[in-house]
Amino acid sequence: MMPVAVKVIIAIVVVLVAIVVTALITKNVSVQKYKEREETKLGDADAQARIIIDEALKTAETKKREALLEAQEEALKNKKEIERESKERRAELQQYERRVLSKEEALDRKSQALEGKEAKLNEKDANLDKQKRELAELKASHLRELEKISGLTTEQAKEYLLRSVEEDVKHETAVLVKELGRQAKEEADKIAKDCVVTAIQRCSTDHVAETTISVVQLPNDEMKGRIIGREGRNIRTLETMTGVNLIIDDTPEAVVLSGFDGVRREVARIALEKLIVDGRIHPARIEETVEKAQKEVESMMREEGEAATLEVGVHGIHPELIRLLGRMKFRTSYGQNALKHSIEVAHLAGLLAGEIGADVRTAKRAGLLHDIGKSVDQDMEGTHVQIGADLCRKYKESAVVVNAVESHHGDVEPESRIAFVVQAADMISASRPGARRETLETYTNRLKQLEDISNSFKGVEKSYAIQAGREVRVMVVPDKVSDDEMVLLARDISKKIEDELKYPGQIKVNVIRESRVTDYAK
Repeated sequence: MMPVAVKVIIAIVVVLVAIVVTALITKNVSVQKYKEREETKLGDADAQARIIIDEALKTAETKKREALLEAQEEALKNKKEIERESKERRAELQQYERRVLSKEEALDRKSQALEGKEAKLNEKDANLDKQKRELAELKASHLRELEKISGLTTEQAKEYLLRSVEEDVKHETAVLVKELGRQAKEEADKIAKDCVVTAIQRCSTDHVAETTISVVQLPNDEMKGRIIGREGRNIRTLETMTGVNLIIDDTPEAVVLSGFDGVRREVARIALEKLIVDGRIHPARIEETVEKAQKEVESMMREEGEAATLEVGVHGIHPELIRLLGRMKFRTSYGQNALKHSIEVAHLAGLLAGEIGADVRTAKRAGLLHDIGKSVDQDMEGTHVQIGADLCRKYKESAVVVNAVESHHGDVEPESRIAFVVQAADMISASRPGARRETLETYTNRLKQLEDISNSFKGVEKSYAIQAGREVRVMVVPDKVSDDEMVLLARDISKKIEDELKYPGQIKVNVIRESRVTDYAK
């Protein structure tokens, strides 16, 4: 008999086999049914597709017929439109053609008219040419007759007429110039002289001689050795610190300081005097003393500038301009102290402005600052006029003052009465007797140039510069220069002197013509 476990196992295996077989049979049946269903669906889909295709073909045929009909209708419409436009174009072309034909006919008519006019003009030209020839012959015969009657050729008659007209014009010009000059002098001389004389009488200032040296007195000659120092170290230090040359020679109890810069020379003088009083002279002490002297000179310049503004009565000037004004105390021009000259110009400008009714305070301000550029023109590039104008602009001076500074030597055109007043005051201050000192060479050269300019004109016999170059007397040849030509000659000489020479004040040109008759008693 078989064990129970084996029987159980066999039973389980049989059951599993049966399940598997049943599953396989069931799967095959399901697959068969699925295939049948799919085939049925495919058959239905083919039938529907054929139906849709048939309907699409019918629809396409219908659309095609409709599109053909629409195309035919559009073509007919376009054809009619084109025919209409063609008719319109043909009508326009016909109209243009008619217009062109009418214009051509009008042009033909005008051309014929112009040809007729041209023929008439040619005939007139021929007549005019004939008349011109006749007139030329008549003129020539008249000229020959006039030459025969007058005894002069045509060229001689022209020269005679030109000489006559030229003499008449010269005479009229000279008379006119003389009359205008007389009127201008009558109107201007009195007012100008009154203004200038009044201003000069009311203004009195000092002037100094040009100098480039200062003399320092010594207590004794032994001090010279102490100033020089061991191997010259003291004098070298002093010259290096101040930029001034010390001249120690045989002059008893004196040392000469030489230099073109007045400020440096003043610093050296004060420093040397302090060292002499102190007695301790060595390089370290010299440096300390020079620094103190520089501070003293700076303070002195500021005080001098403030004193100048107070003397003139001008206020509100920038502190730096006040310092530069004080620096002008140590600057000279042609021997005239620059600060004294500026103060004098300020007074004169104020007085002249008062005489003509201009702003007195502005005139004084411009006169005081007109030469401010001279305070630094030794250290900066440019003329003192341009430097002064730049300084005034920098420190916010008014446009009237700036223009007066720029124009006081004629570099630019004056734009106000104040500028003319400052220009006149500057000339008065510079040209008054004793204000400036010129070197002998400059003086003689100016006299020679005056005489050379006068002698360069035709008809001048000789000339003489007199009154220190303030007047030039010109002697002319009586036969070559008439009385009328003298007026023009004096004007030409004055103009040439103004253009070629630089001089203070004015120069009088005096032209002299004299007639001499000589006879002998036998």
